Formats: sequence, C-alpha cells, structure tokens
Amino acid sequence: MNSSDSRVIVALDYPDQEKALALVERLDPSLCRLKVGKEMFTRLGPPFVEVLRSRGFDLFLDLKFHDIPNTVAAACDAAADLGVWMINLHASGGRRMMETARERLEARTQRPLLVAVTILTSLSGEEIHEIGFAGDPADNVSRLARLTQQAGLDGVVCSPREAEMLRRDLTDDFLLVTPGVRPKQAAQDDQRRVMTPAEAIRAGSSYLVVGRPITGAADPVEALQLINQEIAANL
Repeated sequence: MNSSDSRVIVALDYPDQEKALALVERLDPSLCRLKVGKEMFTRLGPPFVEVLRSRGFDLFLDLKFHDIPNTVAAACDAAADLGVWMINLHASGGRRMMETARERLEARTQRPLLVAVTILTSLSGEEIHEIGFAGDPADNVSRLARLTQQAGLDGVVCSPREAEMLRRDLTDDFLLVTPGVRPKQAAQDDQRRVMTPAEAIRAGSSYLVVGRPITGAADPVEALQLINQEIAANL
C-alpha cells in the first residue's frame, strides 16, 4: 500500500508541534494521510505543513473556508501553494462561492482536491433547527451535496450516516469524506452522528477522518493498524 491507497486520514488535533510530531514520528505515510485543522494551522502556519509534507504525508488542510467568492477563491489558491492534497470550504457559502474557488484551482497545473462541508457531524437535529435549517440532518446534507456536485467540486465532507444515501444519489467518483468514525471500543466524544470504520466503508465512504481513537490511544500505531484491517476486510 502507498499513500495514494490509504483510506484513513488522521486528524492532528494537538495544542503544539512537539506533541503532534511525536505521533507523526511513529506513523507511516503508506498507512494514513494527515489532517491539519484550524487550531494547529493558526498556531504553526505553513512551516508546519511543510514539515509534514517533507515526511511524505498527503495532507488534508481542513480550514473550512466560508466568505465572499473572491476571498474564498484566493484562500484556496494560497492553500494550493502549500502543496496539500485536499482542501475544503463550506457548501452553505453557495454555488457561486464554490464555482469561483473551483475555477481558480483549475487554472493551476496541479491542484488539490476540493471538497465541501455539508452539515457538521457535531450538530444534532435539534441544533440544526436552532440555527434555522428546515428538515432533518439528512435532508440538509443531501441538498448541499447535490449543490456541491453541480458546482463541480470533487466531493463533500459528511457524516458516515449519510454516506449510503449520498452514494446512492450521486456519482460513484464523487468523494465522501467522513469524520464521526469511531471504532466500537472508542468514546463518541463530541460527535453525534457516528459509525464504525466497517460500517462507514460499507455505506460508501471514500475516506475516514479519525482523530482521538488514534491520537488518544495507548498505542496509536496499533489503533491505526486495526482500523486499516477493518477497512480492508470490508472493501
């Protein structure tokens, strides 16, 4: 297996570089990709991305851009300059924002994958109603995913619980990137709509974002290997 075959994206949600690199030193880029989110990028910036890339890892830069179209397109272009594998934005920013960002990236010789966040996996149905969305989480995910595909993006970030529905309704090459994946023995933490790795793969997930079940494990390497084994058994 090489990095282009890995289905697991390990979320590096650490407060400092030392703790993150202590884990990275133990991981093999043939067994996983890495995700850098808002906290680490805000603290450590592009130099940290370069450190991870120099160690051979494909990187998902998870900054969830959401602004006026030109600002988001410029931010996506700047992220692409870092040589990352995947970046994301919020589908709720609308069709024009997504299309403008895609068009800016398509002008490059090489570009990262561009995916859109539908509904955050931390949100319950009650919380979705509270912020003004009608319908249940699945209704909103489906609507935003269809809009994302119409805008020409590569895929969406969604709960694994919506993956089967989206895989049925959208094209096979449309990527489904699913956080909210928890092995049976792991705590749900602040996620609400979760599945095990096996369930997520069977439902049609393309990539699984896994954080604390790996980063908080007594043996992170063993935890990653067990998840990879579970994925392989269900492909």
